[in-house]
Amino acid sequence: MATPTPAPVAVITGGARRLGYHISQALLERGYRLFVLYRSTTPELEQLESRGVVSIHVDLAEPGNVQGALERIRSQAPHIHVLVNNASEFYPDMADTLDLATQTNRLFQINSTAPMMLMHGLQAQLVTAAKAQGTPSLIVNITDIFSERPNPRFAAYCASKAALSSLTLSYAGKLAPNVRVNAIMPGPIGFLPSHTDDQKKQVLSETLLPREGGFHSVVIQLLALIDNDFITGAQIPVDGGRRLAQGMSMQINGDAG
Repeated sequence: MATPTPAPVAVITGGARRLGYHISQALLERGYRLFVLYRSTTPELEQLESRGVVSIHVDLAEPGNVQGALERIRSQAPHIHVLVNNASEFYPDMADTLDLATQTNRLFQINSTAPMMLMHGLQAQLVTAAKAQGTPSLIVNITDIFSERPNPRFAAYCASKAALSSLTLSYAGKLAPNVRVNAIMPGPIGFLPSHTDDQKKQVLSETLLPREGGFHSVVIQLLALIDNDFITGAQIPVDGGRRLAQGMSMQINGDAG
């Protein structure tokens, strides 16, 4: 009797809410075994756990926490097929210089250093999976369209996402040919409950396809990257053309990407 093929394994940061939750659901439907890194418990996390997802509480702002999560994942998953660096924080720059420095360090740790730690720390497992399956494993970093057109009010956030964009390219070269590394750059895909009608109207008026994209628009692109094993080093906007709109005010707090 033939030995059954083990389920592919995926690691997702911020996988218990909003976009990360929808990515988790999509990969579960494809038969993946999931490790979801989360900071706060949510009803969505409880749903994922009931379906067999391994949840790991971690504060990405603390390097020691990230290292602990790495050790736990490596102890339970010798093969990793997909890593999605989805979790992030964003808020406007603080006025006080010292406060701004503290804020910037936090944003860089969460939005770029923690993803780098995960890419670096799981590379052996990603390579092992690639050699076993005969096709490259995949890393997808969720960046932002504002990594290319930064908003001055959110300079620290935009710079941290630009750093992740650069890391995407660096690791695409570093881990080839066994691991593909790509980025998805969301735009207005899902407004928060706190967004006002005026904020929504403003953002959509500055988007060539003037509608809310929905989390599924990013999920579809991520699944396409899984299916197409000849793409690496790509940074793919999923923004309805907002980055191209003339005269856009770049009100990042009106976006949900």
